[in-house]
Amino acid sequence: MFFRTSNRLIWLTVCLALCSLAALAGAQQPPQKKDGGKAGGKTGNKSEIRTYDFKEAKKDKMEYGLFVPSKYAKDKKTPLMIALHGLGGNPKQMMGSAGLTTNAEKYGYIVAAPMGYNSSGWYGAPAPGGGKGKGKGAGGKKGEDSPANLGELSEKDVMNVLAEVRREFNVDEKRIYLIGHSMGGAGAWHIATKYPEIWAGVAPIAPAAFGAPTNLDKLKNIPVFLVQGDADTVVPPAGARKWASKLKELNIVHEYLEIQGGDHGNVIGTGMPKIFEFFEKQNEKKQAKAK
Repeated sequence: MFFRTSNRLIWLTVCLALCSLAALAGAQQPPQKKDGGKAGGKTGNKSEIRTYDFKEAKKDKMEYGLFVPSKYAKDKKTPLMIALHGLGGNPKQMMGSAGLTTNAEKYGYIVAAPMGYNSSGWYGAPAPGGGKGKGKGAGGKKGEDSPANLGELSEKDVMNVLAEVRREFNVDEKRIYLIGHSMGGAGAWHIATKYPEIWAGVAPIAPAAFGAPTNLDKLKNIPVFLVQGDADTVVPPAGARKWASKLKELNIVHEYLEIQGGDHGNVIGTGMPKIFEFFEKQNEKKQAKAK
């Protein structure tokens, strides 16, 4: 009995820490205006908040963030990045992440940021406490809509947004990338390994994946860029190191960036340019190999 109680206390502590960090991260990220707020720095380009009819959840206005680079042309295939927010976050906040749209504009990427049904869905990944994004056990906000199948709906929302963007824009099907921070990092691991045929690359940032590395063999053909801060007290680096070690063991193409002095929030801005550089480098290698 003592062992079970101790485990519950540990997971409760983790959940509370993640919730606190989510509020802090939101305060640290630049504010954005809805439906056309500037998001591309000096480029002057804009991100927007859109909605779609989430039929599986019976929600006719499910939000997602969207950024389209100025160089986008309908007759040219364009890379797409799906970006997953952390616990307590939302699409608007994720689109405001340091360096995200600035680098998307620089390299010509479309970016889409799903809600994941609500701010604590975990995108189908295992949440603290052993569940898969199940309401309060997932660190949800008091009174937040948390159905019994929250994890399933959270994952489905990501795939729906991906489909929405692919229908509207000329997306390069060979260059669809997945990134995520904290809870979104755990979601990136989960969704990348569940749908490996979709992704050209995945980049978890300070991923809140507390269990042992699983299913990484599914990523044998997918380059991975893993970012972690060595001063992260919310999601300690020991976890990311285990995943990096497993990637190495499986001989998966990857880079592990552990930022000295990096905490749970500032690793986003430091790591973002390097994530884009990594994806671009891998694409260049693929093109050279194809010739």
